[in-house]
Amino acid sequence: MSHTPHELAEEFPDKIEAMHQLKLNDGEFQALSERYHEVNRAIHRAETNVEPTDQFHEEEMRKERMQLKDRIAAKLAQA
Repeated sequence: MSHTPHELAEEFPDKIEAMHQLKLNDGEFQALSERYHEVNRAIHRAETNVEPTDQFHEEEMRKERMQLKDRIAAKLAQA
Protein backbone atom coordinates (compact mmCIF):
# COMPACT_ATOMS: atom_id res chain seq x y z
CA MET A 1 0.00 0.00 0.00
CA SER A 2 1.21 3.51 -0.70
CA HIS A 3 2.05 6.15 1.86
CA THR A 4 -0.98 7.23 3.87
CA PRO A 5 -1.24 11.04 3.82
CA HIS A 6 -2.43 13.15 6.76
CA GLU A 7 -0.79 11.08 9.49
CA LEU A 8 -0.55 12.98 12.76
CA ALA A 9 3.26 13.15 12.58
CA GLU A 10 2.87 14.99 9.26
CA GLU A 11 0.09 17.23 10.53
CA PHE A 12 1.96 18.20 13.71
CA PRO A 13 5.67 17.65 12.96
CA ASP A 14 6.79 19.91 15.81
CA LYS A 15 4.59 18.07 18.34
CA ILE A 16 5.81 14.49 17.92
CA GLU A 17 7.26 14.23 21.43
CA ALA A 18 4.20 15.88 22.98
CA MET A 19 1.94 13.41 21.14
CA HIS A 20 4.03 10.51 22.41
CA GLN A 21 3.76 11.73 26.02
CA LEU A 22 0.03 12.37 25.72
CA LYS A 23 -0.54 8.88 24.30
CA LEU A 24 1.21 7.46 27.36
CA ASN A 25 -0.46 9.68 29.96
CA ASP A 26 -3.84 10.81 28.61
CA GLY A 27 -6.42 8.15 27.83
CA GLU A 28 -8.67 10.59 25.98
CA PHE A 29 -5.79 11.70 23.75
CA GLN A 30 -4.87 8.09 23.09
CA ALA A 31 -8.46 7.30 22.06
CA LEU A 32 -8.65 10.41 19.84
CA SER A 33 -5.36 9.47 18.20
CA GLU A 34 -6.43 5.88 17.56
CA ARG A 35 -9.76 6.97 16.10
CA TYR A 36 -8.01 9.57 13.91
CA HIS A 37 -5.74 6.86 12.49
CA GLU A 38 -8.70 4.53 11.86
CA VAL A 39 -10.65 7.20 10.00
CA ASN A 40 -7.63 8.52 8.13
CA ARG A 41 -6.70 5.09 6.87
CA ALA A 42 -10.31 4.37 5.88
CA ILE A 43 -10.32 7.60 3.85
CA HIS A 44 -7.06 6.62 2.19
CA ARG A 45 -8.42 3.17 1.32
CA ALA A 46 -11.51 4.82 -0.19
CA GLU A 47 -9.43 7.34 -2.16
CA THR A 48 -7.21 4.62 -3.60
CA ASN A 49 -10.19 2.35 -4.37
CA VAL A 50 -8.89 -0.40 -2.11
CA GLU A 51 -12.23 -0.16 -0.29
CA PRO A 52 -14.44 2.08 -2.43
CA THR A 53 -17.32 3.88 -0.77
CA ASP A 54 -19.95 6.34 -1.86
CA GLN A 55 -19.24 10.06 -1.92
CA PHE A 56 -21.54 10.79 1.06
CA HIS A 57 -19.75 8.30 3.33
CA GLU A 58 -16.33 9.58 2.27
CA GLU A 59 -17.42 13.15 3.02
CA GLU A 60 -18.69 12.11 6.47
CA MET A 61 -15.36 10.42 7.20
CA ARG A 62 -13.50 13.57 6.14
CA LYS A 63 -15.65 15.67 8.49
CA GLU A 64 -14.97 13.28 11.35
CA ARG A 65 -11.22 13.39 10.63
CA MET A 66 -11.30 17.19 10.70
CA GLN A 67 -13.17 17.21 14.03
CA LEU A 68 -10.73 14.72 15.52
CA LYS A 69 -7.78 16.77 14.28
CA ASP A 70 -9.25 19.89 15.89
CA ARG A 71 -9.69 18.09 19.22
CA ILE A 72 -6.15 16.71 19.00
CA ALA A 73 -4.77 20.18 18.21
CA ALA A 74 -6.59 21.58 21.25
CA LYS A 75 -5.08 18.88 23.48
CA LEU A 76 -1.61 19.60 22.07
CA ALA A 77 -2.06 23.33 22.69
CA GLN A 78 -2.83 22.59 26.36
CA ALA A 79 0.18 20.29 26.77
